Amino acid sequence: MTSTMASANTDHGNETALLELTGEERVDLAALVRRLTRAEPALVDDPGWRIRARRASCGLPERLSGALRDFSHDAGPDGTLTLSNLPLSPDPLPPTPTVRDSVERVATTPAALAMLLGSALGTVVAYRNEKQGAMVQNVVPVPALADSQSNGGSVRLEFHTENAFHPHRPDYVGLLCLRPAHEDLVGTQVASIRRALALINEETRAVLHEPRFLTEAPPSFRSAGPSDPGPVLDGAPEDPDICVDFHATSGLDEDAEKSLAQLREALWAVRTDVVLRPGDMIFVDNRIVVHGRVAFSPRYDGADRWLHRVFVHLDHRRSRGYRPGNGAVLI
Repeated sequence: MTSTMASANTDHGNETALLELTGEERVDLAALVRRLTRAEPALVDDPGWRIRARRASCGLPERLSGALRDFSHDAGPDGTLTLSNLPLSPDPLPPTPTVRDSVERVATTPAALAMLLGSALGTVVAYRNEKQGAMVQNVVPVPALADSQSNGGSVRLEFHTENAFHPHRPDYVGLLCLRPAHEDLVGTQVASIRRALALINEETRAVLHEPRFLTEAPPSFRSAGPSDPGPVLDGAPEDPDICVDFHATSGLDEDAEKSLAQLREALWAVRTDVVLRPGDMIFVDNRIVVHGRVAFSPRYDGADRWLHRVFVHLDHRRSRGYRPGNGAVLI
């Protein structure tokens, strides 16, 4: 299935999978973002600046704030929320970065916007071993990573839970589009376990709920080992969470491997391709949705696809043992 922006059903109480800002809402949000870009030291990793962003998130336009609150309460059957007509900088964008580990440290309009919206959902966090622990990370094609299963690659990116190997993986992943791919063809692929569960038989579900799977760290992480054995599905049998990376997760026995294959087939059957355009931001509930990307052919000409990415936790306290100095960066 392919959809640029589709409304979700209301099976789980989420009434909107898409919110397009009105002109007035866009102006109000732009004013809020502008104040953040001018707040010294205007660095998104600075603790003081992040406090300002968190407090400023209380002033979002009412419909936008409500959509984010509803999404944090229950992400719905599709587990995504797409926001459109967001205010990007009126100034021309610089060329799309092409270097490994590209991040945003300065509170530019897009970086401040991503932090502001992430802060409205929960607490924006980062991981020390990925992209130097930066809060706002660039998702761009990198020549040296073209064939890798990473955010810098251009081959098809397998369905995965973000940081599936980590005990405190993000609850949400936010992707803000600054620049689309050439010809607007690159889709972010998403698939919800809430949609796929009905396609999986009871015997397979039972195996997926058992600790019979290992997940390796992704290439973007450095000095990280595999997870401990664990289940792929966890929680309520009728509405489980999912944690899997089809490139990095392996079963510990033949039945576990077969169950993984059946799960992937079911997720593939319910997938949606979301084409993001400038001023669109999608939030993915990382607990119930896997995401990936279609293959594409970057030109490395300064006009390639460029996204800002943020990670969000709902319960900041839970990861305290992984955050030195009670900061926002996890080990």
